[in-house]
Amino acid sequence: MELEERVTEIERRLAELEGPGGQEERPAVARRPDFWALDGLKAQLGEAGTENGGVLFTGSVRLPTGERYEWQHGAVTDQVLEGGDWADTAEALAALGKPVRLRLLREILGGRRTAAELAGLPDVGTTGQVYHHLRQLTAAGWLRSTGRGRFEVPAGRVVPLLVALTVAAG
Repeated sequence: MELEERVTEIERRLAELEGPGGQEERPAVARRPDFWALDGLKAQLGEAGTENGGVLFTGSVRLPTGERYEWQHGAVTDQVLEGGDWADTAEALAALGKPVRLRLLREILGGRRTAAELAGLPDVGTTGQVYHHLRQLTAAGWLRSTGRGRFEVPAGRVVPLLVALTVAAG
């Protein structure tokens, strides 16, 4: 069973537990809300015979603009350590390495979507510099152009961006 299928199964089981009557029927001491996702991941990985574990990132987000995003991604540790060239991810991570780019992403998530709105913000640089940063974020996959100088964070990148920022903040 693929990891995504296992994660889907964890979510289904969790929904059953949290569904109508599910939580009330279980004794309070049986729940560990601080590690419910980790416990489910361990159970699924154990059933698959995976010895080295795995990672799971998930989130449900409502932006100030009212848009909602739900996302999850899981990977078996061996696949992460052995798969692909980590250097391939350097561009995506490097694009987040400038404070002005993080500010632009925050503003876009908050509802400022046009280059003109972004260029009008204090301390983001000239219009040309703003466009340069927007191009870099777009090339790295953190943004996409929706036409006529409008930008958005792709749906599949909203939660990963917030995960990266949360992890970096420690």
